[in-house]
Amino acid sequence: MASYLQVENISKSYGDRVLFSNISFNINEGDKIALVAPNGTGKSSLLKILAGIEHSDRGGEGKFMRDIRVAFLDQNTAFNPDNTIFEEVYSRMSNLSPAIIEYEQAVESGDPKRLERAIAAMDATDGWSIEQNIRQVLTSLKLTRLNQPMRELSGGEAKRVALACMMLQNADFLIMDEPTNHLDIDIIEYLEGYLQRSRCTLLMVTHDRYFLDRVCNTIMEIDRGGLYAYRGNYTEYLEKREERYTNMQAEIDKSRNLMRRELEWIRSTPQARTGKARYRVNAFYDLKERASVSLATSNVEIDVATSRLGRKIIDCMDVNLSFEGRKMLDNFSYKFTRGERIGIVGSNGVGKTTFLNLMAQAIAPDSGVIEHGETLRIGYYSQRGISFKPGQTVLECVQDIADVVKASDGHAISATTYLNRFLFPHETFNKRVDILSGGEQRRLYLLTVLMRNPNMLILDEPTNDLDIMTLNVLEEYLQEFKGCLLIVSHDRYFLDKSVDHIFVFEGEGRIKDFVGKYSEYREYMKEKEDEERAKQRVAAPAKPQQRTHDTSKRKLSYKEQRELEQIEADLAAHGEERAELEVELSSGTLPYDRITEISKRIEELVSLIDEKEMRWLELNE
Repeated sequence: MASYLQVENISKSYGDRVLFSNISFNINEGDKIALVAPNGTGKSSLLKILAGIEHSDRGGEGKFMRDIRVAFLDQNTAFNPDNTIFEEVYSRMSNLSPAIIEYEQAVESGDPKRLERAIAAMDATDGWSIEQNIRQVLTSLKLTRLNQPMRELSGGEAKRVALACMMLQNADFLIMDEPTNHLDIDIIEYLEGYLQRSRCTLLMVTHDRYFLDRVCNTIMEIDRGGLYAYRGNYTEYLEKREERYTNMQAEIDKSRNLMRRELEWIRSTPQARTGKARYRVNAFYDLKERASVSLATSNVEIDVATSRLGRKIIDCMDVNLSFEGRKMLDNFSYKFTRGERIGIVGSNGVGKTTFLNLMAQAIAPDSGVIEHGETLRIGYYSQRGISFKPGQTVLECVQDIADVVKASDGHAISATTYLNRFLFPHETFNKRVDILSGGEQRRLYLLTVLMRNPNMLILDEPTNDLDIMTLNVLEEYLQEFKGCLLIVSHDRYFLDKSVDHIFVFEGEGRIKDFVGKYSEYREYMKEKEDEERAKQRVAAPAKPQQRTHDTSKRKLSYKEQRELEQIEADLAAHGEERAELEVELSSGTLPYDRITEISKRIEELVSLIDEKEMRWLELNE
């Protein structure tokens, strides 16, 4: 198997803080690798070094095999706000656009030799079909308003445009930083299927554990400045990592036992008496370094009391809401009860965040009633993130809420101790909030929400920018949470662990209540889709109605009669094939190659059907 990327002695530091040092690894053709580590340990920095955006310290480098095409998906892609969606994607097709521009200029020049070379370049780069390809990829990502300006797009729509730009490059090697952030679940599942079927080589950072399990065949972990690779998916990585830690701990224990004996010798023996003794002294210090290694990991500790919750939580009666001409809620009625754990799913723009704002009384409905219980205390974790004053420090931000936090057993915890439990050591207390990393800001925001001791948690995309380790702790806390949960999330694993029934936002204000976990809902929907496809196949367009031919009028020959019968059979077959292909195309789970293949075949069938219908009419006149 060919090597696609060789990385040698890459290092990265910021001041005195070392993210990783002298790491080396190799990536082969067909590898699909995920990079995991806590926030702030250099995952994004490593990807940017490999993509050529940042540089390694002390001269390390990553070398791609010659002629390998590389595409990079950053967490936040900068776009021209004045471009339309189509113009933005077209402008980024660097491997195709020059050929099209040269062809247009060659036509204007009238130079036959130049035009011949331009036509050859168009053939080589498939420039003739670029517009069709762009439209097909954007449609598969549910971007249909191609003339919409980029400045009007939501975060999820902008992320889909970035994905389209990456997919259209047809790269051999993809580098992706948090590709699932801001995407709704349908698009995540489409991307998951695309990467599963693609022959590309992949290196990515993501916190989506189902995505990791289903796409990756190798996990790389940055741990204490070093890099460790594990063959297998995320589930297998967890098992092998535990095995590595067990072996390392055994070696550390062995070194500590040996060090105690050597320490007795050091103390009882005059040093430097012989060369042998000097060698043993040097070996002692190497042993001491190995024995001093600690495998203890720092994880967020969530320990807060839940305020007492009465019988009445939130009662909704005939609630209606519209926004910018779109119906968000249509006569919604529901009574939330203690212990409910509700997940909210649906496409971007159907009103999920608007619904949370309604429940938190951040906005008012157009009509209907929303009543809150007297004991209700809501903790609202919104997508907007933490609010802070200009120049405010971490400690000041927390002390604005309270100086002490009530723990689950009733005792008081100081704000500084609580910060420590959320992995903010003392030296970060006077650090300005605005210079924290995205992950650190989200962790601080979570802390400020929980320290108010809420009895109902409303969480809007809580998994964005949180590392897997913090997510695991948050999931454990939510499983034991005694209040009411209302969660919007695109993270399927997080939903399965945290909620037990689903509000499905279907659009036009309709909400379906599905009792069960998200994975159970998806299985239910797949069964429904399979049934619908079966019905559509049965109801495929019938062949044109056969008519009794009046031979006195038409005077068809025997050969023409046979031709007419064949045309009718062909029309029925072509109609059925077209219907099946359209059903397949609308599934939203096809790889790019198959989308192109189906679209071309449908065009051929339309042409054939038109041609045969014309001949059928001629024979029947």
